[in-house]
Amino acid sequence: MPHVEVVDERCLQLVDAEVAPARIATGFVFTEGPVWIEEDQCLLFSDLRGDTRGRWSQRDGCSIVAQGTNKANGMTRAADGCLVVCEPASSSVVKMSRDGSGVDRHVLASHYGDKELNSPSDCVTKSDGTIWFTDNTAGRRNNISGIQREPSLDFKAVYRLHDSGRLDIVADDFDLCNGLCFSPDESALYVADTTRCQIVKIDLDDAGNSTGSTIFASDIGTFDLDEGYTDGLRCDEYGNVWVTGPRGIWIFDQDGTHLGVVPIPEVSTNLTWAGPGSTTVFVTATSSVYRFDVKVRGAR
Repeated sequence: MPHVEVVDERCLQLVDAEVAPARIATGFVFTEGPVWIEEDQCLLFSDLRGDTRGRWSQRDGCSIVAQGTNKANGMTRAADGCLVVCEPASSSVVKMSRDGSGVDRHVLASHYGDKELNSPSDCVTKSDGTIWFTDNTAGRRNNISGIQREPSLDFKAVYRLHDSGRLDIVADDFDLCNGLCFSPDESALYVADTTRCQIVKIDLDDAGNSTGSTIFASDIGTFDLDEGYTDGLRCDEYGNVWVTGPRGIWIFDQDGTHLGVVPIPEVSTNLTWAGPGSTTVFVTATSSVYRFDVKVRGAR
């Protein structure tokens, strides 16, 4: 593996220059949606195109915990610890027990008004318990990543889902909204607009309402699917944004300054923090899952 591409020397305060991502699982079709289950010391992840859900732990290695997942994509933990899953093929956001088996699956959201959601992609949970997710049309384009059909809604949006089941549109000015994450203090939501190769920053007030948006980072590659693209993203404890992109994981500071790239051997799709001290980054990358250690903890 090549060394970290250092654009700004501050990058080396976050990760070693010679960090070597280790492949911990492989043999999948298109991995996505990594989420750490602290109680069980394991990672769950989606094989979106393989239509399965995988599990990895240091003790047990890798296994399949669910088959027939409605082409599950992004995942997160609900406030009660249950698993929340975006399902492109069912146009739904669903909830189930943290083991990911799906035997107790129930739908949290499937429609906006009287129209079916397009293709929920990724999700995060805010500290107030609301679930925020992106809804694009990728899962309606073919039968590989979903079910081919015409879009129901004529826009792609970020939604906020309340315990009551009410959906609020947070923002809908996207070409393909995808990964998303909160800043450490939840004053901002970062959203990947994949086909535009950029990250949008949505400023939030204390009630969680949008007060406006700006382009946080742009020109993250050229949307070359063979090189890598803007998709999953997470903040570290200091508010730096780590996002998938060409060649690996791109790192930006709080002002959107590009700090560097951690190279990943395959096209990366998403990432999450986990492990002792929350200083291990797990990366889903096409057919495999990787991990590497860093010098900072993940936010929340």
